[in-house]
Amino acid sequence: MKKYLVIAIKWVNVEFIKNEIQSYFNRIMTKQEIDKIRADFPILNQKVYNKQLIYFDNGATTQKPKQVIEAVSNFYSKTNSNIHRGVHFLSEKSTAIYEKSRECVKDFVNAAHVEEIIFTKGTTDGINLIAQVFGEKHFNEGDEVIISEMEHHSNIVPWQLICEKQKAKLKIIPFNDNGELIIEEFDKLLSEKTKIVAVTHVSNSLGTINPIKKIIKKARKFNVPVLIDAAQSIQHFKIDVQELDCDFLVFSGHKIYAETGIGVLYGKKKLLENLPPYQGGGDMIKTVDFEKTTYADLPLKYEAGTNNFVGAISLMVAINYIQTVGFDKIIEHETQLFNYATKKLSSIEGLKIIGTAKNKASVISFVLENIHNYDVGTLLDKMGMALRTGTHCTQPVMKHFNISGTIRASFSFYNTLEEIDLLYNAILRIKNLF
Repeated sequence: MKKYLVIAIKWVNVEFIKNEIQSYFNRIMTKQEIDKIRADFPILNQKVYNKQLIYFDNGATTQKPKQVIEAVSNFYSKTNSNIHRGVHFLSEKSTAIYEKSRECVKDFVNAAHVEEIIFTKGTTDGINLIAQVFGEKHFNEGDEVIISEMEHHSNIVPWQLICEKQKAKLKIIPFNDNGELIIEEFDKLLSEKTKIVAVTHVSNSLGTINPIKKIIKKARKFNVPVLIDAAQSIQHFKIDVQELDCDFLVFSGHKIYAETGIGVLYGKKKLLENLPPYQGGGDMIKTVDFEKTTYADLPLKYEAGTNNFVGAISLMVAINYIQTVGFDKIIEHETQLFNYATKKLSSIEGLKIIGTAKNKASVISFVLENIHNYDVGTLLDKMGMALRTGTHCTQPVMKHFNISGTIRASFSFYNTLEEIDLLYNAILRIKNLF
């Protein structure tokens, strides 16, 4: 045995192993790095009910680093002026920064063209935009739209509205009790009647990471475009729209450490160019006459009125911030948090995790036996802990599990293992109270 081990060692590339080990440790956040990151988020350094704030509600909205806060303050203090409207210094500077923000997003998701990046109010706005303009142009009576059973309401209701208007039908991909889409059922739903598929990348209530590449590949067999709701994935790992080959992708700035009221719709240029406008107003026009109006080219065609240009700038700063931290380290740390929390919470008698897919993001939804989720959330709040309770805008998911709601802990790279220990102890206290 020793003889073969010696031979094997001789064949090993020692430099390769050293590089791999170094690469691994470079991906792990040290305590000093985490402390430095936490210092960038002023809101974390406060007490709630005389308890140190523990923020586990990142799925609802992420906190903002001081770099974003200061950039917004500086912009309003020194640069603020409406974009695309004037020839004076401030307007030109404001416009330049706004369009630089668009370039930043384009590079971040690796879009092929900058005009494929449309600034919206958020994920919901982006989905409504595509549902309306795509549906009005392409849906006829009897046509079908496919979504999944685990969608957020914002990826259900817009499709219901346009289907009702165009007399199309909504088809649903079911999921199993682990919270994983049943892909075989998706195969059965796809047909020549399918006009579009719209699915979430990561479930906000289950944490499931869906097999997006597989879904897109299957849809391609029928030349069906695919919209991806990336509201819960964009902040957790790198997304490359060209690699995915998705047709549309939407996300919100406030989920990725930027301001509220700003979002992104990515759409393939050839598709967006052939779709009608969504809203009318300033900036989305070339010429206006009482007899006829001609519309602006992309991306302005879908940015009617004064857009949230300050929000777009905050998004650029937020993207630069997380790229500085590095997705390798974010993924490594959030995975560690998720695995640790899953192990700790699973050990609590009477606690049941809802959503046990093999492939999950850093989200854990759970229920406590004989204790209402609202009561748990309220008591945790008094202990300084911010978690989300209720249906999480996914009532069909709750119906699937026959529950009224869950308690959801959603983690970010600024959270710590020590905070999870405090959550674990707090839940034990709540169990004893009841």
